Amino acid sequence: MSYLAKAREVFTIEMAALESVRNQLDNRIDVAVEILVESLRQRGKIIVVGIGKSGHVGHKIAATLTSTGSLSVVLNSVDAMHGDLGMVNDGDVVLALSYSGESEELLNLIPALKRFAVKVISLTGNARSSLARLSDVVLNVKVPKEACPFNLAPTASTTAMLVLGDALAMTVMQARGFRSQDFAKFHPSGAIGRSLLLRVRDIMRSGSRNPVASHSTPVKEALLLMTQAKAGSVSVVDARGKLIGVFTDGDFRRHMAAGESVLDLSLAKVMTLNPVSIREDALAVEALRIFNERCIDDLLVVNARHEPVGLVDSQDLPKLKFM
Repeated sequence: MSYLAKAREVFTIEMAALESVRNQLDNRIDVAVEILVESLRQRGKIIVVGIGKSGHVGHKIAATLTSTGSLSVVLNSVDAMHGDLGMVNDGDVVLALSYSGESEELLNLIPALKRFAVKVISLTGNARSSLARLSDVVLNVKVPKEACPFNLAPTASTTAMLVLGDALAMTVMQARGFRSQDFAKFHPSGAIGRSLLLRVRDIMRSGSRNPVASHSTPVKEALLLMTQAKAGSVSVVDARGKLIGVFTDGDFRRHMAAGESVLDLSLAKVMTLNPVSIREDALAVEALRIFNERCIDDLLVVNARHEPVGLVDSQDLPKLKFM
């Protein structure tokens, strides 16, 4: 078998495992989510425990839960017995991960945890295991086989455990009414934060870099304004200062190519009516969506009175690093 064929076989095995676990899901998921939501509502937290590869998966599940507003911590099964149980409080929920359900370190820890008023939700591939018997809710992650040729190395089983953890996190997030605005508060840095926190007013060109002209302005004067602002367009306004059109360097070239003498014409005769625009208080990511959908070079920005207050140039987007 070629390396490519082997790699594809691993994908096939793991996708089949996910399908199998998905088909095993039942109303115990509902019970687990209700327990988690209620604990968080009472200002409890989710304590994730696991050994070996399951422990590594647990770190990712805890991180996903916390980043989506569900406070979660990882409890080291060994350190817990030497003082770290101090992080546990009545009302918390324990998310215990063990595919075999027979991990000795975990089985020693669960009774100590149950001295507190906590619920235990286990993710295991053995619904009859010792861990399952100690749990309030058992979520079955049993897979047909591992991707390992010896059926030994945790592969398909850890993938299934990870995806079930994601399913719990996303379901709890929805149940708690978590919004994109809440997500932004927890991700102020990086591409996610920029896309969720930045407003159009934060990225637009304004002032002298935002050329605006009356509809009666001659084209030659408008071209001078565009040159001074180093912009490819000028916003055209009516007598009340409301945006009514746009004139771009592309419009100028098209008229010139048609043999027209446009320099002395007013913008009213050559502008494009009802240009695409966006409110200054819109999310910056909305501007990106418009650029992708409309294939334009400049996006005009207006205030609540529909007066042009800025423009977003497509050439500025890569520098913002939120794409």
